Amino acid sequence: MDYMKLINAFWVGGVFCAIAQIIIDKTKLTPARIMVSYVVCGVLLTAVGVYEPIVNYAGCGATVPIIGFGYTLAKGAVKAVEENGLWGALCGGATAAACGISAAIFFGFLCSVIFKPKAKK
Repeated sequence: MDYMKLINAFWVGGVFCAIAQIIIDKTKLTPARIMVSYVVCGVLLTAVGVYEPIVNYAGCGATVPIIGFGYTLAKGAVKAVEENGLWGALCGGATAAACGISAAIFFGFLCSVIFKPKAKK
């Protein structure tokens, strides 16, 4: 097992999380806005070619955090455009992220069945 990959994944993912925590603590931005900003940053960094080397270096430390979701959407859209032309941009991101989206819906439903969901007051 390559322990350096584990260490790199841990510290890169930790930096992404620490930056988000600092933004939460120092600004009035809501966590939802920060998450959306991270997804958009993932797309933009992928578009300019900066995020791919980070993924190659950190592996899951770069793809598992929410910024990696933006990376997945962008990579899927680019691949679909190459295969299907401009129309591929509309469905490529969702196709690439379909497994993760499906898992989130399934496990969210499963938790709502097991636990009693309540509205936040």
